[in-house]
Amino acid sequence: MIYIKFKRVLDIIFSLILLMMLLLPGVLISLIVIFDIRDNPFFFQERVGKDTKVFKIYKFRTMREKYNEMGQLLSDEKRITRIGGLLRKLSIDELPQIVNILKGDMSFIGPRPLLVSYLSEYTKQQMQRHQLLPGLSGYAQVNGRNSISWTEKFNLDIYYVKNISFLLDLKILFLTLKRVIQQKDISERGYVTASKFVNDGSRGSK
Repeated sequence: MIYIKFKRVLDIIFSLILLMMLLLPGVLISLIVIFDIRDNPFFFQERVGKDTKVFKIYKFRTMREKYNEMGQLLSDEKRITRIGGLLRKLSIDELPQIVNILKGDMSFIGPRPLLVSYLSEYTKQQMQRHQLLPGLSGYAQVNGRNSISWTEKFNLDIYYVKNISFLLDLKILFLTLKRVIQQKDISERGYVTASKFVNDGSRGSK
């Protein structure tokens, strides 16, 4: 509990520093996205945070709003732009979440915040991932990210919740920077991002 409170102080300090450092680059990226997508450069989506509280996550927009003849949204593969793909590859699209961190919706390190629609699919064990603030990066992200199964991701999230410490956060931070440089595990095989989570039917206490 002491470290969790200390961690929040660190989140505030470093998010303020990064926001000041990235102000001008952020404006430039916003202008590039506007030119590329011809729309609001920011993407907002409801995600689930600590204690299952729903909040709006901020990202740079990487996809165009394209629909088929039936009015249905096209797949990610058909909507993502070249620049959007580059932003994802470099994880630049995630930078606006520093504002989420400053607001207290998120932390720099923690289980990634997922879609609200997934809530009804979790097992009791998987729900433990909501005991902490979600993170910009997490233990699952540095151990395979979108190249591992959902079950593996959740097991890693729960491991982090049960073993949170300053040293573990430093390890995750170092590995995050390493993977961003290496541009590893950004997308799941066969997908532009990751497949949607669907529970295999084994709900309960498992």
